[in-house]
Amino acid sequence: MLSLIQRVTSAAVTVDGEVVGAIDGGLLALVGMEPGDGEAQIARMAERLLGYRVFGDEAGRMNRSLTDTGGGLLLVSQFTLAADTRSGMRPSFTTAAPPDEAERGFNRFVATCREKHAGRVETGRFGAHMVVSLVNDGPVTFLLRP
Repeated sequence: MLSLIQRVTSAAVTVDGEVVGAIDGGLLALVGMEPGDGEAQIARMAERLLGYRVFGDEAGRMNRSLTDTGGGLLLVSQFTLAADTRSGMRPSFTTAAPPDEAERGFNRFVATCREKHAGRVETGRFGAHMVVSLVNDGPVTFLLRP
């Protein structure tokens, strides 16, 4: 399981011209599921995502988490994150979870984040062609593994 997180002042996901998920300030997380990702990886990723200190404190240092700020969280499934790009000029997706497994895992991850985060949690639409727009704040971007 991987999450590419970006601190944003705003982010939205559009499918077929309709906004299906949007937040103001907070985190956009692009989430890739890998084969075998289960409850342990999902719980750990939710803990890391919600607790990772990427927001400024009174001194401007990154000492506050999404949980601390109560900001929004936009979760977007992105199987291409789990691609194997080590050789050749075309990605291989054998390292990504199969669609059914990935959808179950992603939905469980969304539910876990909603249970643990008091702020707004929005999503894209699994398996759809999504247009993601964002204003990256910083820019601040990190790749998390459980």
